[in-house]
Parts: sequence; C-alpha cells; structure tokens
Amino acid sequence: MPDDDLPSAVPPDPAPPALLHALVTAPVIRTYVVDRDLRIVRAGALTFGEAPDPVVGQLLTEVFRLEDPDAAVRALEPGTPERPSSVPSATDRSEGPVGVARAYRTDPAGTDRTFAVAFHPLAADTDTAALPDTSDPGPAALLVLAADITAQERNSARAAALDAVRERVGQSLDLAATCEELVMTLVPGFADIAVVEIVDDVLRGADALTGPPARGTPLRRIAFRGPLGADGAAHPVGDVREMPHPTPYSLSLGDLNPRLVQLTPDLPWYETDPDRARSIAEFGSHSLIVAPLALRGTALGVVSFYRCAGSEPYDESDLAFGVTLAAHTALSVDNARRYERDHSVASTVQRRLLPSGPASPIAVDTAHVYLPGRNSGSWFDTISLSGARTALVVGRVDGQGVQTATTMGQLRTAVRTLAALDLSPEELFSRVNDIAVQLAEERAALPVGDALRHRPLRATCLYGEYDPFTRLWTVARAGAPIPYIVRPDGTPLPFDLPEGPPLSATEGAPFATAEIELAPGSLLVMHSGSSNLRERPGLRPVDEVLAPPDRDLREIADAIMYNYPPVAHPEGAVLLLARPMEVSAARAVTVLLDDDAGAPAKARTATRAHLAEWRVPKDALYAVELIVSELVTNAVRYGTPPLSLRLVRTHTLTCEVRDSSLVAPHLRHARAGDEGGRGLFIMSQLASRWGTRYTHDAKIIWAEVEL
Repeated sequence: MPDDDLPSAVPPDPAPPALLHALVTAPVIRTYVVDRDLRIVRAGALTFGEAPDPVVGQLLTEVFRLEDPDAAVRALEPGTPERPSSVPSATDRSEGPVGVARAYRTDPAGTDRTFAVAFHPLAADTDTAALPDTSDPGPAALLVLAADITAQERNSARAAALDAVRERVGQSLDLAATCEELVMTLVPGFADIAVVEIVDDVLRGADALTGPPARGTPLRRIAFRGPLGADGAAHPVGDVREMPHPTPYSLSLGDLNPRLVQLTPDLPWYETDPDRARSIAEFGSHSLIVAPLALRGTALGVVSFYRCAGSEPYDESDLAFGVTLAAHTALSVDNARRYERDHSVASTVQRRLLPSGPASPIAVDTAHVYLPGRNSGSWFDTISLSGARTALVVGRVDGQGVQTATTMGQLRTAVRTLAALDLSPEELFSRVNDIAVQLAEERAALPVGDALRHRPLRATCLYGEYDPFTRLWTVARAGAPIPYIVRPDGTPLPFDLPEGPPLSATEGAPFATAEIELAPGSLLVMHSGSSNLRERPGLRPVDEVLAPPDRDLREIADAIMYNYPPVAHPEGAVLLLARPMEVSAARAVTVLLDDDAGAPAKARTATRAHLAEWRVPKDALYAVELIVSELVTNAVRYGTPPLSLRLVRTHTLTCEVRDSSLVAPHLRHARAGDEGGRGLFIMSQLASRWGTRYTHDAKIIWAEVEL
C-alpha cells in the first residue's frame, strides 16, 4: 500500500516496503507493523492473492483481544533487542521474537478464532526522513506475526477431551453416574449443551435387543448439562417418553448412524418435536451432533451435542470425534448395565437367602436394617436355641455378584446347622472355618478361565448366644467389627472381645470367646460392615444417636441411618439391633429335685400343675409328662447332683433336666427281649427336637414339644 493512501491520522510506516514485502504477502502468517502507539501502519493479506487486512489505522488491541495486553508494550521498552530494518543476510543470526502472546479475534461470521502472536522490535531506517521521534530510546516499531492456530487448538482440545472422557467416564459402574460424568466432562468445551438418553428397558435391567429399537420405544433422559443448568431443557432429567419421529434423534437411533445438523430456523422436523425446537431457540443452538450409543449392533440410547452462539459450528471432523466419544460411552454404559443387572440378580438372591424377619424369641427383642450397596454377601440371623436362648449373628462375604450371595447362603446355612447342635461359639467358628476353607479350595480348583477362580474367599462373622437366665452373652468374632453395647441408663458398656481370624483362614489361629453380662433393657448393636460404627464419620457421636436406649428398636435403627450421610458408592451391610429382656414367671419355671427315687414323681406332679396353669392341650401334656419322667429317671440313675427341672413355654414347650455329670447320654435301639434302654428312644419319638448342651459345671438334656 503506498504511503499516500494512509489515513492522515496515521504516522508514516517506519519500515520500508523492501523490508517486509515477503512477510506481508505470506499466505499463512498474518503480518502487521505497528508504531510505538500500537497503531497498525501496515497489514498483510488475510489469504494469498486477496486485499490486505483492512485494519490499518486501528489499534492492535482493537483488532486482537490479547490474553496479555502488556506483551506488546514490553516489546517496545528501552533495552529491547532491535532487529535491522534491512533484509538480513545469510550469515545473520538474529534471535527470535521478544514476546509471544495468545490472542483472539472474531471473524465476519461471528466465530472466535485463536492466534499465536509474536512481537519483533524493529530499528528505524537511518535513511528514512519521515520517522517518529527517535530521541525516545527503544524500538521504533513492532513487526507483529499472527498465526491462526484455531485448528491446532481444536485438535488439542479434542485430544484433551478424549483423554478426560477415558479417564473419568466409565470409572463407576453406576449407569447414571457414567452418563453424568460424560456431560460434565464435555461441557463446556467440545459442546455447550450435552444430553444423554437411554432406552428405558436397558435401565430396568432387561436384556437389550440386537438391532435398532422399535419405533415408540421409550427413552429416559438420564443426564443433561447446559449453560443455564436444567433451565430451558426440553425435558427434565428422569423424564421418560417416546422419541418423536421423524427427527435427527429418532433417525440416528433407528439406523445407528450419527447425524450432523446445522440448526437453521426453518427445519421441517421442528413441528414433529416442538419441545426440542423451543429449547433450541431459547439456548440459541446453531449446530447439533446426534450419535447413537450402540454396541455390537445393540442400541442403548442416544447422545446429543449442541453448540450455541459464540461457538464454531460443528464440522465433519467434529462428527467423527463425537462418534468416538459415543463409542466409548456406549461401552461404559453397557458395562454399567451388565453390572446393574448382575447386582440386581445378586441382591434378589441375597434377600431370598436372608430370613424374612427376625425370629420371635421370648428373651430378646430384635430389629434389623439391610443397607444395600456393592457387597452382595452380608447377612444376619436370629436363631432360637433351646432353653429360651437366642443366637445373634451378623456376617459378610467380601465381593459382589451371584457367586458372593451363593457363598453367603452356604455359610449362613452352616452356622444355623451347627448352632442347632449346641456348640460353643469358638467351636462353631472352628467348624465353619473348615467349611470356608473347603469352599476356597473348590474355587481354586475351577478352570483357569473362570473369573471366580481368581477371587479369594474371605468372610467375617460375629456370633453370640444370650441366656436370659444367666444374663450372659457368650460371643466370638471372626474378623468382624466389634459390637456396640449400651447399658439401660444410656452409658456405653466397655468390654474386651478378642478378634479371631476371618473365615477361610488357614493359619489355624484359635477363636476366642468372651462372656458379657447384659442387664435386661441393654442395647446391642451388631454391624456387618468393614468398620464399626464408632469409627465411621457421622453427624453426631454414636452415644448420642443411641440414647435413650429404651426407645423402639426400629426408631433407633432409623436414627442410625439418618446419622450417616449417604455416599456415592455404599459398600452394603446389615445392621442388627437387640435388646435382652427378662423371662416372665408365666413363661418359665424351675423345680429343684432331690437325688432319690422320689424325684421322678415330684417332677411329674410339678409338671402337671404348671402345664394345667398354662392350659397346655391334653395330648401335649401327656407327652411332656412322659418326657420329664424319663429325663429325671436317667438323671437320678446316671447323673450327679444337684438336679433340677426347668419348663419353658414359647411356641413350643421345652423340658430341661440339669445335673453335674459331664457324661453324655446315648440313644439306644433296644431289642425285643431287653428290659431297659428305651427311655431316650421313647423321648425322641415324642419330642420334635432334643439334645444335650454343656456349661462350665453341668450338663443339660433338653427336649421340645410342639404346642
């Protein structure tokens, strides 16, 4: 451009045309020369062969929005190395620019473009008469090189977005969280608005059908993110509805191909889906990518990306990138769907293997809470034992899935079976541990390709038996959290309960037992989680949550639940609450017997009197009287004094005869000519259950008769 054509307000160009001719005509890098006031005095062409950029006379800061506006000023400061105004020779080794900055400029289409701007100080040409005042030290002008790096920035942004999606999306096996992470990662950035909609049957755990879904298949909007939050969305998150047809969304879901749509105001499908048309207009969306979430030909849903005013429209390269994002998301959604389905099946199996509710022992009031979560192996049990005793159990098999729930069922059955044999807690755990070791060995023997082979079996359990007559709770634990006990006055009861090894341990370490005296009205809290309640962070201390302990157990259980805020991925556990109670005189009676021949008659007389008072049916009365006579006769003949008889009435009637001998009775099958040996056999035929248990100093033979 000749100097005569410059505006009058613009000072003369301090650099001669010969100096910058090659640069200002370069088709790739935009070149400008600015004076010390940062006013543009020369500009190159935007593209090769076109007229120069019409910005001569404007300030550089008016043309470019510099991230660092002071970068150009610093390049003009005194002491800045200057470049010669003449064309450099081949031997010139001048250094690069003294300043580099990022800048932005809006093109005629209204799209922001990104530039890398470099500043080269220029010295004044001593042969040029019309130069600015050179008395002021420092460069006379700046050569500004601006390279359009929008495409490179876009590629870098795509790569960063893809890395972020791979890092964040799919880390959780929660389907909703997976979709939410996708929209949170891509907005803002690749999209101004992102929407994920999943086929509703997929969310409900049904098997996805191969191929496109039928027209009218309902979809649920599971994730949305936009510049205004949820305001202005066509439908709220959680909304379930059929996809209107034909629209880009239904067509993409129908043929499993992506769509790139420039959202002009007159698109014909707006009338088919007026809610989305309204939302598009409110957000000012001008470009749309719709990509199906499909895996192995199975449609799982659809994802939509929008760009609004101020963002470049999507192009074909963006469409290909959107398809890549959709493919990764579809894989993550399918993994989460399969996990949800397997977890649902495992939870169903787990609940079917758990008792429908606590038993109704006369000496313990119980309540339980099942805390759903990842773990599928938590269980509890309340087992009615002989003599009005109650076994309280909580346990946990580490892991998730149907196999974990199945193993839990096996161990629960083993505990119930062994508890019926009146084994002590430490002996019971020793037997259960043998069973767990055998199950672990069976896992290790599975084929190499079986995933269960590589999952070690680890289980924990807490087992305790409460005797209402001695008020002792005999308890042992195998790797389980220590229980929490509160006295009737609300103060915690400290006690020492040694921790045994978890079940399936092969070290052979013994299981220790502790005896704790529990006053009627105490509160016992047992938890199958990985940590006890005192160690878990809650809103209030555990002592405050459990007080007062005389409230309804269900109310206390709810208070515990409210105290611990929900977490994103709960582990899953069972909470069992128990309150020991006294056995009323109307339900139990003890008769002391002499060690002589008259003891059986005295026992029969006392039995008839109490059973008549309890209004026991006559057929049961005859059976109980005969059982009492046989048990007391055996105790007098083979046992050691002192002797006693106890009758306990629940849904059954239990007869217990106690003596100090530790010799166990044996059931015999007498021959036709034998005069004796039929007592225990007759008792076993009349009783629904019978057995023998031992205390520290006595033996108890008991029998139950159904009422």
